[in-house]
Amino acid sequence: MKKTLLYSVIAATVIGLASCSDFLDKENPSYDANGFYKTEAGLKEGVTGVYPLLYFDMNWAVPACIVLDHYTAYGLEQDENASIGAGGTLNPDNGKIQAFWSGEYAIVARANSVIYGAKDAINGMSSDAKQYYSEARVLRAYAYYNLVSAFGDIPFFTAPVTIDEYTSGRTEKAKIIDFLLQDLDSAAVYLPWTATERGRVDRSVAYGLAARIALFAGSFNVDNRGQEYFRRAADEANKVIGQRHLAKNFGDLFNLTGQAKSDVRDEALWELMYSSNGTKKTHTVGYGHSSRNYGSSVRFPSSLIVDTYECTDGKRIDESPLYDPKHPTRNRDPRFEATFAGHGDTVNYTNSDGASPLKLIVNIYDAKTRFYPRRNAWYSSENVDVTTSKPTLVNNGVGYLWRKYANENTEQLMSSSCNLMLMRYAEILLTYAEAKIELGELDQSVYSAINQVRERAGMPDVASDRIGNVEKMRQLVRRERKVEFVLEGLLFVDVRRWGISDMLNEHPTYGQPLPTIKYEGMEATDIPNFKTDSRHDLNDIASYEAYKEKLRVRDKNRYWDKKFTWWPIPRLETDRDPSLSNPDYE
Repeated sequence: MKKTLLYSVIAATVIGLASCSDFLDKENPSYDANGFYKTEAGLKEGVTGVYPLLYFDMNWAVPACIVLDHYTAYGLEQDENASIGAGGTLNPDNGKIQAFWSGEYAIVARANSVIYGAKDAINGMSSDAKQYYSEARVLRAYAYYNLVSAFGDIPFFTAPVTIDEYTSGRTEKAKIIDFLLQDLDSAAVYLPWTATERGRVDRSVAYGLAARIALFAGSFNVDNRGQEYFRRAADEANKVIGQRHLAKNFGDLFNLTGQAKSDVRDEALWELMYSSNGTKKTHTVGYGHSSRNYGSSVRFPSSLIVDTYECTDGKRIDESPLYDPKHPTRNRDPRFEATFAGHGDTVNYTNSDGASPLKLIVNIYDAKTRFYPRRNAWYSSENVDVTTSKPTLVNNGVGYLWRKYANENTEQLMSSSCNLMLMRYAEILLTYAEAKIELGELDQSVYSAINQVRERAGMPDVASDRIGNVEKMRQLVRRERKVEFVLEGLLFVDVRRWGISDMLNEHPTYGQPLPTIKYEGMEATDIPNFKTDSRHDLNDIASYEAYKEKLRVRDKNRYWDKKFTWWPIPRLETDRDPSLSNPDYE
């Protein structure tokens, strides 16, 4: 007789869980222990118990949805050659990989308990009960997508796992993807278009997730059905287009003050809830700036992402007369300033949760910098970014900090409670556009989708020389995804879909000009070369070889191996089930 494992999580699903969104803070209604998920109250409590598992951390109190982009060459760890985005510690014993595997499968296990417990009764239950049941299916699909996009073929279960089933090995991606797409479309019809309780999934999320999954499958030509999946991605995204709208201001999406606005809530299809009237949860996405008394910075943007942002004329920095190597932050896409802080920029912060808003000037060369206020005036003081030996944007980064999720003076950044974006309407528009481009269908709807995102940012519409050109439109939509979604976890999958990690990791990481040169010592010709070949040009991948002697360098051992496309199954799991072996990593 098989012994059932994990089904005991039913009780744990609703006992002892705390979260901060309104619907998770409500008191649990009474329920019958027998047939727990066969009642509306039990189903609601069951699915409510799945949501808190989305918060699992991979490192430094930072949820997986955010930290993932640092496992590409667009983000940097504080330690040299330590990024699992470049093979530094990419092996079956890596604790971060184990945390990701365990965190996502915990979501699957709890969702499966809810779905399995209600499956025989759901047809005769209320519409509200069917909504909760459908929410569990969307949450399960989200976790499975994350696992497939990281590991490829994986163990796949749609019911609580038994001992025998746990040793059944991997299931092919195609089978999992087709199941998820069908399940999401079936679940969507029982969900409202906009969730009545902030933080819950709704119909927009279900279709948006289906579009995300289909775009992934199309890019990898899963089961040799790439075009079929691209068609599915465009169709699923098109169901959401017009149902929601973009926020008026890009920066408002990523701080506590902006997230209170109705237009921001309209774009934010799905948020990982931190700010609410309930128990306050915090994160450290706003990575510490050492001059702001937070000890040290932890992760940084790389030059490869910084230099992707166009100038305000809509041209790449190697093509625009507006770009000045002496002042690289000037005349850039407004999303640049909303995403990064560099030398000479003013940043906001507080040491007392909004009671005393403060400012400082980022300075990556001098022992002192300017702060505000002291007696309502600017003053000079020690610039710890330069003088400390701890990790900082000077010692460990490329001269830039993340401003995204950190442009905040209402609370301390190391205990921030702004919500994190799991899905935005901008993604729907750009997914639709990319899928249509890959289908070769360059109609007005494609240009409109991209233009909406660019116009909101304050950038020019699609240039006339791109109209009707698949390669130029492919380049643009990829560029838009990078500058719009960096630090939101989407680029982790995008670089895999586009097959560009070999180029991103072919050189060491180059950063700011050396202290002996500084920005004022740069020449007009010190501009990255994006045209090493057509692939580099298409994907906006810069080379700094022509003037690398002027630049700080780190990660000299950065490299890429094709096997890194898929993470290894964690050692703990392969020890339990040898059929999950990692031949490429042995």
